[in-house]
Amino acid sequence: MGSSVLLRSIIKASSTTIISSSKRSFTLLAPQIGNHTSKWMQDTSKKSPMELINEVPPIKVEGRIVACEGDTNPALGHPIEYICLDLEAPAVCKYCGLCYVQDHHH
Repeated sequence: MGSSVLLRSIIKASSTTIISSSKRSFTLLAPQIGNHTSKWMQDTSKKSPMELINEVPPIKVEGRIVACEGDTNPALGHPIEYICLDLEAPAVCKYCGLCYVQDHHH
């Protein structure tokens, strides 16, 4: 009986430590995230990266599945994401934001 109480208190203490340390880490990063984002919003004459990628028209693909790498040069791209194009709306790559649509030949 005594050992189960001790075990529960150890588990509770360790989970509390993990949660509080992760909150501390996020709190320390929050200003850096805010500063990084705010640099794109200071100069309104320049477009943000999100605005630039949204200007790229959807890429037409003949097949149902597309493999997006972000760039033809692997050093400049991202991990391969396989995207299904079965829906009517353009599919968006979660890494780079490029849009793809299936080119239907009738």
